[in-house]
Amino acid sequence: EKGYETGEHAPGLKLGGCGAYKAAHHIIKTHAKVWHSYNNTWRREQQGMVGISLTSAWGEPVDPHSQTDRDAAERYIQFHLGWFANPIYKGDYPEVMKNYVGRKSAQQGLGTSRLPTFSVQEKTYIKGTSDFLGIGHFTTRYVLQKSFPFLQVSSYHTDSDLAELVDPKWPAPGPKWLYSVPWGFRRLLNFIKTQYGNPLIYVTENGVSEKVQCTQLCDEWRIEYLKGYINEILKALNDGVNVRGYTAWSLLDKFEWNKGFSERFGFYHIDFKNKNKPRYPKASVDYYKKIISANGFPNSREVML
Repeated sequence: EKGYETGEHAPGLKLGGCGAYKAAHHIIKTHAKVWHSYNNTWRREQQGMVGISLTSAWGEPVDPHSQTDRDAAERYIQFHLGWFANPIYKGDYPEVMKNYVGRKSAQQGLGTSRLPTFSVQEKTYIKGTSDFLGIGHFTTRYVLQKSFPFLQVSSYHTDSDLAELVDPKWPAPGPKWLYSVPWGFRRLLNFIKTQYGNPLIYVTENGVSEKVQCTQLCDEWRIEYLKGYINEILKALNDGVNVRGYTAWSLLDKFEWNKGFSERFGFYHIDFKNKNKPRYPKASVDYYKKIISANGFPNSREVML
């Protein structure tokens, strides 16, 4: 979406309304081809696994008693996670995506939907092409219905007819988009369990960056973030979600998309101005070492059920 719709990321294309959908369509078909290639050629000998890693926030209805808000929150997840996961686990795009993009395309006078379609053969070929689901997750949004006028320039962001809100009480230790909302992770994992038949899950990305460089390397907010989110994964395990592994994001400060070296997610601080790039452990290193050595919280009193 940022590469083919808004142009914020490489390759910097601004193909409003259709670019992101076309790019995603190719990614999904290419993923399936890679899975089948491995399945047919190397699986018997290597006994390996091939999956896909998808990043998604959680969408919570502003008013859980409002059917309109609940529908909007459902659309939020389907337009993010379901966009890719639904074809792989169910064989086609989510119905709500097809309906909304199709209707808006017709209102624009287009003969076909801006959301591409899979042939019957492609649906069969794509469905089931994941031995595990990788999940990247960082934050949550409150969601409510918001209708965009027909004459507005079409875009992925307006197709779903919803608005995103945040709670000002949520901690925001990192960039402006990343609020710490641990309970959203448990809900996302349970959604995956229910929606896609409880697949094997590896958490491939979860972490927080810092707004200002902490010269004392005392990143308590990262420790609190990790404690909250890992605790919610433990709760999801108790719910029966099939989470096999967890990877914090990230080991080192590094080049972060269009933010370059300014956005630091690492456990280790890197001095990018020094040609040798020395690395220094932040306080979160010692905390995370204890968690992974115990494969959980060393102090059982930290776990809140």
